[in-house]
Amino acid sequence: MRSSAADLGAGAPRFFLALNPEFPNPAFAKLIVVAEGSTERDALIAQLQSHVEAGEFPEARVRVHTLLYGPPVIWPVTFRVVGPDPLVLRRIAEQVREVVAANPNAVDPHLDWGERVPVVRLALDPERLRLIGLTPRELAGQLEYQLSGLPATEIREDIRNVQLILRGLADDGPASADGAGAGAGSGAAITPTSLAGINLKTLDGRTIPLEQAGELMIAFEDPVLKRYNREPFIAVQSEVQGAQPPNVTEAIWAELQGLIAELPPEYRIDIGGAVEQSGKADASIQRVQPIMLALMLIVIMLQMRSFSGTLMVVATAPLGVIGATLALLIADRPFGFVALLGLIGLAGILMRNTLILANQIEDNLHQGLERSAAVVEATVQRARPVVLTAAAAVFAFIPLTTDTFWGPLAFVLIGGVLVGTLITLLFLPALYALWFRVRLSAPSISDV
Repeated sequence: MRSSAADLGAGAPRFFLALNPEFPNPAFAKLIVVAEGSTERDALIAQLQSHVEAGEFPEARVRVHTLLYGPPVIWPVTFRVVGPDPLVLRRIAEQVREVVAANPNAVDPHLDWGERVPVVRLALDPERLRLIGLTPRELAGQLEYQLSGLPATEIREDIRNVQLILRGLADDGPASADGAGAGAGSGAAITPTSLAGINLKTLDGRTIPLEQAGELMIAFEDPVLKRYNREPFIAVQSEVQGAQPPNVTEAIWAELQGLIAELPPEYRIDIGGAVEQSGKADASIQRVQPIMLALMLIVIMLQMRSFSGTLMVVATAPLGVIGATLALLIADRPFGFVALLGLIGLAGILMRNTLILANQIEDNLHQGLERSAAVVEATVQRARPVVLTAAAAVFAFIPLTTDTFWGPLAFVLIGGVLVGTLITLLFLPALYALWFRVRLSAPSISDV
C-alpha cells in the first residue's frame, strides 16, 4: 500500500474529477487507499470485500470499489420517487426497494434517507413564561449556552484562528471553555428528564427548572429532506453485480410498470444513476450532431461533386461497427461514452479512405480508362497506402489500450480501422460497379 487517507463525518475534498464530496454526516466515513499497482489493488479489494461478506460490520453499509470515470455516479442503479408528502414517498419507496431487491443482479438495495428520528420539543406556555420573567429569545439563549455553547472570542493557534466556545453544564455546574467542534454538556445522553432539570436564570436572579417554562414532549421528524428540482424525493439505490447498470435498470423498470400505473396523481418515479448520466452525455453529443453531419455532407459533396458519389462515401461509414464490436468483445470492454466517441471518429476515418478510392477512380476515368479498368486500377493503386495508413493508426492506438479511461476508445479504433479498411477495399469497388452497372470488358486479341 502506497498511501491512505481517512475522512470522518464528511466526504473527502474533490481530488478527482468524477467525484462529488459527500455532505456532512456524523455516521459517514471514507477511506481512500492508493496501492502499488493494479494487482495489489485488486487483491486488497478482494480482501476487504471478504470481511464485509463475512458479516464483520453488521451495523454499517460498507462499499469497496475503485474510482470510476465519467460523471459522478454514487450508485449505478437509482430510482427517484418524487412527490409532495414524505410519508407517502417513504411508503412508495419501500415498494420500489422490494422490486429492486428481487432482481438477482442488484446488491444492497436501500433508501438514501427515510428513517424518522425522535426529537424532544418544548411547548412554551406564554402566560407562565411571562410570570417567570423571561422572553422566548432569552430562554433560547440560555438553552444554547447550556447545551451547545456560545462563541466568545477567537484564539490564535499557529497559522489559524480557533473559536472559543463557552458552554455551561446541564447540572448548572461551572462553565467550561472548549474549542470549536467540542461535544455538548458532560457527555451524558440527553433525555426529556435531563432536559427538564436544566436550571434557568430569571432576570431577578432566581433559578427555576426548564419544566416550569413549558411542556417537554417527544416527537418524530425527518432528519434529512432532499429535493430534486425543488420537489421532495427519496432515492432507491443499489449496487450491480454480474451485469451492466443499464441492463439491470431496464429490467427493474419493466417490473415497476405495475406500481407506476397505481401511483397517485402528484407522484412519479424517475430513473437516475448511470442511465441518467449516460443520457445527459449522449444528449450533449446529439445537440451538435446535426451541425456535424451537415458540415460533413457539405465537404463530401464538394469533393465528390455528385449525389451518387456522396451516397457511396456515406454508405461505408457504418462498416467500422463490425471490427469495433469484435474488438470490444475480445477485450471484454464495455461500450460506453468514450467508445461512442471512438465510433464517431472511426466513421470519419473510413469515409476518408472511401474518398481516396473514389477520387482515384474518377482520375482514372479522366485519363481515358474504361470504367471497369478504372475501378480495378484504383483499388490496386490505393490499396497499399490505405492499408499502411490504417496499420500506422492501429499501432499508434496500442499504448492507449492499457489505459482504464481511454481503453474502450482505443479498442474501437483499432478493431474498426483494421477490419473496416479491409472491408472498404472490397465493398467500395463492388458498390461502385453495382451502382454504375460496370461490367468487365472482354479481353481483346492484342491482350491475348
